[in-house]
Amino acid sequence: MLKVSTNTPKNPLPGTGAATRAEQAAGPAAARPGNAPSGKSSVDISSAALQLSNLHSGENDVNIDRVNEIRTALEAGELKIDTSRIADGLIASARELLK
Repeated sequence: MLKVSTNTPKNPLPGTGAATRAEQAAGPAAARPGNAPSGKSSVDISSAALQLSNLHSGENDVNIDRVNEIRTALEAGELKIDTSRIADGLIASARELLK
């Protein structure tokens, strides 16, 4: 799961008057009283980040029954591997990543 912290880091050099990057980016208006940040932040996540995040969900757990079926078929010499299907899948994955 992607976790985004909304805590503002403390100034590493207290008393120096050095502004944080967020304060510098906000400009001088943010430093005036009454212009304090609301404490709410938003983050835009790319489609690649969403895909990576989805990989960590429970939907992608290993199907032990299917693994055992494949293991049994391999041991018995009954599993036929379709290399063209594997190649097509790899090409499709590569194309998707290049989008």
